[in-house]
Amino acid sequence: MRKFIAIPIFFWLPVLAAGQQANNLDSLLKRLAYAKEDTNKISLLLNIEKEYFLVNEFDSALYYNNECERIISKVDARQYKHRCFHEFVKIYHALAAYRPALNYCLRSIEIAKQHKNRFQEALSYRALFNIYHNLRMNDSAVKYGVYSLRLTEEIKDTVNIATNYGNLSWLYMDLNQNDKAIEYGKQGIAAGEKYKDTSGLLTAINNTALCYHRNGNDEKAIELFNKQLEIAKKVNRKRSIVRALINLATSYYALGYKTELGKTTMELNDYFENNPKTDIKLKCFQYIINGYSNILSNNFQQAENHLLEGVRIAEKDSIVDPLLIMYSTLSTIKSAQHDFRAVNLYDQKWDALSQSLQEQELAEYAIELETKYETEKKDNQLKLQEAQIKQKNILNYILFGSAGALLVISLLAYRNYKHKQKLQQQRIAELETEKQLTATEAVLKGEEQERSRLAKDLHDGLGGMLSGIKYSFQTMKGNLVMTPENHQAFERSMDMLDSSIKEMRRVAHNMMPEALVKFGLDTALKDFCNDINQSGALRVTYQSIGLENETIEQTTAITIYRIVQELINNTMKHAAAKTAIVQITKTDGSISITVEDDGKGFDPIILKGGRGIGWNNIKSRVEYLKGKLDVQSEPGKGTSVLIEIKNTE
Repeated sequence: MRKFIAIPIFFWLPVLAAGQQANNLDSLLKRLAYAKEDTNKISLLLNIEKEYFLVNEFDSALYYNNECERIISKVDARQYKHRCFHEFVKIYHALAAYRPALNYCLRSIEIAKQHKNRFQEALSYRALFNIYHNLRMNDSAVKYGVYSLRLTEEIKDTVNIATNYGNLSWLYMDLNQNDKAIEYGKQGIAAGEKYKDTSGLLTAINNTALCYHRNGNDEKAIELFNKQLEIAKKVNRKRSIVRALINLATSYYALGYKTELGKTTMELNDYFENNPKTDIKLKCFQYIINGYSNILSNNFQQAENHLLEGVRIAEKDSIVDPLLIMYSTLSTIKSAQHDFRAVNLYDQKWDALSQSLQEQELAEYAIELETKYETEKKDNQLKLQEAQIKQKNILNYILFGSAGALLVISLLAYRNYKHKQKLQQQRIAELETEKQLTATEAVLKGEEQERSRLAKDLHDGLGGMLSGIKYSFQTMKGNLVMTPENHQAFERSMDMLDSSIKEMRRVAHNMMPEALVKFGLDTALKDFCNDINQSGALRVTYQSIGLENETIEQTTAITIYRIVQELINNTMKHAAAKTAIVQITKTDGSISITVEDDGKGFDPIILKGGRGIGWNNIKSRVEYLKGKLDVQSEPGKGTSVLIEIKNTE
C-alpha cells in the first residue's frame, strides 16, 4: 500500500465562537443596510468579511472585501489598507489562488513599511512564507520563514512566535528534514504554552505530530494529536478539530487499532453532519477514514463504497491529495479480494495522476521503491532458504555475494554512463542556448543603438530645423501686413507646425526615453505610465519595490523597459481593458515584473503557435535576460504576466 498523506495546519486558522456565528453575521448585515460610506462602514465590511471567512464562504468574503477596498480608495482611509490587503491574501490563499495572494501580500508589506508598522510587517512576511511554500519556491520560503521568525522575536510579538516555529516545522517536514522539523515543532509547542498562544500551539503540535508519524513513531504522534484535539475542543477551533480527528484516525489505522479508529470515525462523521459547509477537501478525507475503519473490520465492500463516493467528489473538483490516497486504498481492498484486474486499474489511475503532478520526482521515487522492494525480496528469500536448508555451505554465500556485487557494479557503471551522457547533452544545449543569446544580444544592442541614433538625429536635426522654421515664421509675422483670412491661415499653419514638433519629440522619446538614460529604469517607467494615464487610453497603476537608489545595468534596464512598453501596448490594442497594474520588484537575487489588466482575457494556449511580432519580441527579450515568463489568463477574467529575471549585478 502506498503512503497516505496527513494534513498540516495553516498559520491563520480562526477561532469560532460557538453558537454566535450566524447571529453575529445577521446583526452586521442589518447594520450595513443603513451605513454611510465612511470609516465606520469600512470597519463593518471588514467584520462581515471575517464572519464569512470563518465559515469558509470565500466568495462572499471576497465580495465584501472588494467593497471595503472601494470605499477605502473613495474616502482615502489609508489606515485600513494593510488589513484589507491582508484579508485578500487570506481569501486567495484559501482558494489556492496563490498569484493574486502574492500580489496583495507584497503590496501589504510595502504599506507596512511606509507606515513603519513592524507588527504588520511581520504578519505579512508570515503570509509571504506560506505563499512561497505553496508555490514550491522553497528557497524563498526558507528565507522569509526565518526572517519572519527573527522579526517576530525582535519586536517581542509573543502571540505569534509559536506560529512561526510551527510554520518552519511544516516547511522542513515537506523538505523531508524531519529531525529539523521536530526541533522547530518542539520550540513552537514550548513557546505556545509559555505565551498562552492557542493558535500557534495548535499549529506546532499538529506539525510535530505529523513528523513523528512520518518517522513511524505513531504512538508519539497519537499522544500529540489527542493533545491537539483536547485544546481545539476547549476553544471550539473547528478546522483544527477536524484536522486532529483525520490525522488521529490515520495513525490508528497505521497501527491497526480497530476500536480507537472506530470511535474516532464516529466522532468525525458527527462533525461533518453538524458542519455541512466544511471544506470539500476535508470532506474527501472523511470518506478515506470511513474506508480505513471498514478495512480493519474486514468489511471491504462497505469500505469500497465510501472510497468510491470520495473518488467521485475528488475527481469532480480535481482534489489531488485525497484522490491519490483513495486510489491506493482501493487497490489494497481489491488485492485482499483477489480482484487483480481492479488492482491493476486503480494502480494505473494512481500512477497516471502522480505522473501528471511531478513526473521526474515520481520516476526517481519509483526507482528507489523498486530497488528497495527487490532488495527486501532477495533478503526474504535468503532467510527462507537459510531456515529450510541449514546445510548450505559457505561457497553458496560467496557465489551469491559475488553475483550481487557484480550486479551493483554493473548498475553503478550503467548509471555513471547515463549520467555522463546526460551532462554532455546538457552542455551541448547550454552552448546552443549561449550562442542564441549572443546573437539575440547583438540584435538587441544594434536595435537600441539604431533607436538612440535615430532619436538623436530626429531631436537634434529635424527638431532643430522645425524650431528654426517656427522662429522664422514668427519673425515674418511681425513684418507682414495680412488680411484677416490670411492671418487665420497663417495661425493654422503655425499650429500644424507646433503639432509636428510635438509628434517628432514623442517619436524620439519612444525610441530612447531621456529619463531612462538620465534617471534610470524606475523613473522612466513612472513617466511611461503617467503618459499613458494622461492620454486617457488606459488607467495604469505603477508600483516598484526595492528600486529606490538602485542602479540597474543599462542594457538590462532598456530591455525591461521595452518588455513593459510592449505588454502595455498589447493591453491597449487587444485587451479592451480599463485598468492595468505594472509592478517591478528587485531583491538581492532577482527582479520580478508583473503586468496585469482587467481586460477580456484569452486562452494562453494560442501563444504557443502565435507569430505576432510583439509577442515574439517579448519572448526574445526575456530569453536574452535568461528570465522565466508565466502568463495567466482566461476569457473574461483579464490577464496577468509574471516575468522573473536573475539579478547578476
